[in-house]
Amino acid sequence: MTSMFRAHMGAAFDRLHPQLQRRFSVGLDSGEACVGRGTMDRIWHGGAHVKPFLRLGGMRNILVPREGRDVPFVIENFPYLDSFGRETVTFVRTFQLPGGPHRFDATMVHSPERGSILDYLGTHQHLATDLHLSAEPDGSLLIRSGEHRFREGPVDVRVPDFIGGDAEVRESFDEATGRFRIRVRVVNRRFGPLFGYEGSFAAEYVDVRGRELRPDLRPVREEVRA
Repeated sequence: MTSMFRAHMGAAFDRLHPQLQRRFSVGLDSGEACVGRGTMDRIWHGGAHVKPFLRLGGMRNILVPREGRDVPFVIENFPYLDSFGRETVTFVRTFQLPGGPHRFDATMVHSPERGSILDYLGTHQHLATDLHLSAEPDGSLLIRSGEHRFREGPVDVRVPDFIGGDAEVRESFDEATGRFRIRVRVVNRRFGPLFGYEGSFAAEYVDVRGRELRPDLRPVREEVRA
């Protein structure tokens, strides 16, 4: 059985910690979804100049517009076929922030043509980002973003580097606690750090064979352009 993440990483997938291999084997072949529940020790923002952009993105469940510490967190990774027939895995993150929960939504598909995992962000998949996954020497997973594209109606443009952000995600498994640890950092090449969070969670696996995707996990609009 081959998940989209194994297909993208090839032999490097086998160098991941076994618990990371299982977590990133979720897909239609495995018939499993993964639900992680834990706490983000810290959600942080860059300078005041980034806050309007974070608030704007927050309207479409992109990034997280508020900071916090010790924030309860859920991540839901469910596989499904999108309306274009592509195997897709949800990365829906819910942060229980003061004043109410906030979601950071993404859906991922494999793009052999681009040599990446395509990460569609938000409720309407307006942003498409190339993700490149690699195994670190300690068995952790490193994810780095590549080019960002904006797609809306006839608009189809590459996001310039000076307004975009380079994302780096590190995910590992802590044998001592039996929990996954995650650290996310987004940096603009001109303005510096924009946004990030770090914390830990425990994972459980759900049999989804023959089950429909929960409607609230599916994007409002799906985008076929890469």
